[in-house]
Amino acid sequence: MKPGQPQPTDRFELSELLFENRFTASLPADRDLTNVHRQVVDACYSRVRPQSVAGPQLVAYSKEVALSLGLREAACQTPEFAETFAGNRLLDGMDPHAMCYGGHQFGHWAGQLGDGRAINLGEVPDIHGKLQMLQLKGAGPTPYRRGADGLAVLRSSVREFLCSEAMFHLGVPTTRALSLVLTGEEVVRDMFYDGRPEAEPGAVVCRVAPSFLRFGSYEIWASLQRPDILKQLVDFTIKTEFAHLLNPGAEPDSEVYVTWFEEVCRRTAEMVVHWMRVGFVHGVMNTDNMSILGLTIDYGPYGWLENYDPDWTPNTTDAAGRRYRFGHQGQVAGWNLMRLASAIVPLVEAVEPLQSTLDGYGAMYERLWREMMADKLGLPTFDSEVDPSLFDDLFEAMQVAEIDMTIFFRRLAQIPITTVQEQVGDVEKTPSDPLAPLAESFYEPARFGGEARSVVENWFERYRQRVLASREPDSKRRACMESVNPEYVLRNYLAQLAIDKATTGDFSMVHDLLDVLRDPYVEQSDHQQYAAKRPEWARNRPGCSTLSCSS
Repeated sequence: MKPGQPQPTDRFELSELLFENRFTASLPADRDLTNVHRQVVDACYSRVRPQSVAGPQLVAYSKEVALSLGLREAACQTPEFAETFAGNRLLDGMDPHAMCYGGHQFGHWAGQLGDGRAINLGEVPDIHGKLQMLQLKGAGPTPYRRGADGLAVLRSSVREFLCSEAMFHLGVPTTRALSLVLTGEEVVRDMFYDGRPEAEPGAVVCRVAPSFLRFGSYEIWASLQRPDILKQLVDFTIKTEFAHLLNPGAEPDSEVYVTWFEEVCRRTAEMVVHWMRVGFVHGVMNTDNMSILGLTIDYGPYGWLENYDPDWTPNTTDAAGRRYRFGHQGQVAGWNLMRLASAIVPLVEAVEPLQSTLDGYGAMYERLWREMMADKLGLPTFDSEVDPSLFDDLFEAMQVAEIDMTIFFRRLAQIPITTVQEQVGDVEKTPSDPLAPLAESFYEPARFGGEARSVVENWFERYRQRVLASREPDSKRRACMESVNPEYVLRNYLAQLAIDKATTGDFSMVHDLLDVLRDPYVEQSDHQQYAAKRPEWARNRPGCSTLSCSS
C-alpha cells in the first residue's frame, strides 16, 4: 500500500456508520418542507429525501474511499450498499438535505442556485477521525432544481466517478467518489441542445468531501443583505474546517476572517496550479463550482489538454467567449476570489485587508506556477533570468508543432543530457537522434521531420544548456520529472470509450481505468494503450473533444 493511503483498521458494516450532522444542527433550516422549485428564504439548506429508483445496480466503487471510511470490502458488494447509495434507503442518523447557495455564472450574478440534484446524507468520521460528508448526485429533485428533474445520466456519472478518483491519485486537491450506481431507470436529456432529446440510463454518484460549501454559499447572503446568516455560515466554516485559525475558546473576529480569506486564496491557487501541471481544464469555473476548501468540485464539462492549446475549453457553452479556457484558469480563480472578498466585506468591515490579499494572489499564483514548471522540467530551482522565456518558448513550440502535453513531458525526462554518450560494445557513441523519444508526442508524425521539428530542436538546445548549468544528474532530473508528469490521465476519448461500453452494460473499461489511474506516475506495461495520445477519430467527436453541461 502506498504511503499516505488509509491503512487497514477495524472495519465495519454499512449499518455501523456513525453519522453526525453539524451543518443541519448549526445553521438555519428551510421551514417549508414542500419539495417544489421555489426561492428559499432565510435558510442555508432544505431537508429533502432522495427519490426511490426502480433497480439499483452497483457499477463500481472506490476501494480507497471505502477503506478511508472504515467500510469492509464485503459491505460494499451488498444489495444494501447499492440501495443506500442510489437513494432508496436511509441509514440511521442520516439527515438528508440540499444546500442553498448562489453564484456568478460566466461572469454574471445568477441569484439563487443551490443543490438542484445533490442531496447531502450526513457526515461520517473517516479512519483518521476527520468528518466526511456523503452526498448523492442525481438522486432526485430538490427545491433548488430550477425546473429540472434532479437526476443524472450514466454518461456524466461515469466521468465524475472516474475523474474524482483519478485526480486524487494525481495529487490534485479534489472531492472524492465512493460509488457509481445505476438506477434501472431512463433519464431524458438533450445532450447537444439541438431539440432532439434521447433517453439515457440514469445513475447516481456518491461524492465524499469534508464539506461541499462553495464561494456561492456566502455570496447568496451578501446579495440578500443578510449579514446575520452570512456571519453564522462563515463562523461555522471556520470552526469546523479552519479551526487551526482560532485560539482555544475564541470566536472568529475581523482579523480571523481576513486570515481565513488568505488561506482560501492560497488553497485555491495551489489547486489551480495542480490543474495546470496535469493539463486539466475544469470547463465551468463559476463561483458556485469553487470549493471553499480549495478542492476540485463539480466535474461537469471538464477535459484534459491533449495537443497543447492554452485557448482550449471543453465546454460547448463557453465556446464563443472561452472564459474558462486552460490558460485563463489562474486569472478566473482570482476573479472568483474577488467575488468572495466582496461577499465578506460586511464581516471584516474594511476593504483594505481583503484588497491587499487579492493584490497578493497574482504574485502567489505566479510563484507557485513557476515552481511547478521548474519541477516539470526537472530543474532544481527557478531562475528568474532564464526560465520565463524558456517556459514561454516551450509552450509556443508545443502549440506550433501540435504536441501532446502529457506524453511530451514524460518522454523529455527520458532524454539523457548530462550523460550524452551511450555504450555500444566497447565503443562510446552519441545517440544519432537524441530527440527520438519526443516523436511519439507529435500529433502529426510528419511534422517531427519538418519545420516544427526545428522549432523544438532550438528550444531543446536551450533546455540542454539550462540543465547542464544546473548540474542536475540525469537520474535525479528524471526521477523529479516522472514524479510530477503523469504517464496516465483520464484522456477525453478514454472516458468516452468507457461510457460507450457502460451504456451497453459492459463496465469492464470503467474498472480498468479505475485500476490504471491508481498509479498514474508508474509505467504499466500491460496497460500502455491507456497512455496513447488521442486517435484521429476522436479529434472532433463529441465527448472526446467538447462536452455540454447536459447531464
